Amino acid sequence: MEAIAQAKHIRIAPRKTRLVVGLIRGLAINEARKQLLLSKKAAAKPVLKALDSAVANAEHNMKLNAAEFVVTRAQVDEGIKIKRFTPRAQGRATPIRLRSSHITIGVGPKVSKAKK
Repeated sequence: MEAIAQAKHIRIAPRKTRLVVGLIRGLAINEARKQLLLSKKAAAKPVLKALDSAVANAEHNMKLNAAEFVVTRAQVDEGIKIKRFTPRAQGRATPIRLRSSHITIGVGPKVSKAKK
C-alpha cells in the first residue's frame, strides 16, 4: 500500500528539480529527510515538504506506521509555462519560458524482489 503526495505549480524548472528527486528515490524516510535537509539546492525545500506530506498521509489516512517506509515513487513532471518576452537588438523580442514543476512523492513498505 502506497501513500502519495503531490506538490503542483512549483516555480522551479523540472530539470533542476529532477536532480534533487533522484537523490531520495529508494531511500528510507529518515535517510531521505537527511539528504534533503543537507542539500543546497532550492528544490530541496518543496521536495521535503511533499515527502513530509506523503508520510503524514500514510500515518493519518491509512493508519500505518511510516517509520520503516521507503520512498517508492519520486517523479517530477512539467507544469505550466509562463511566457514572457524580453527586448533584443534591432527592435526584436525573444521569448522567455518560466517553467514550473509538479512533484509526486510516494512512500510505502519496502518491496523485496523474489529470486527466480
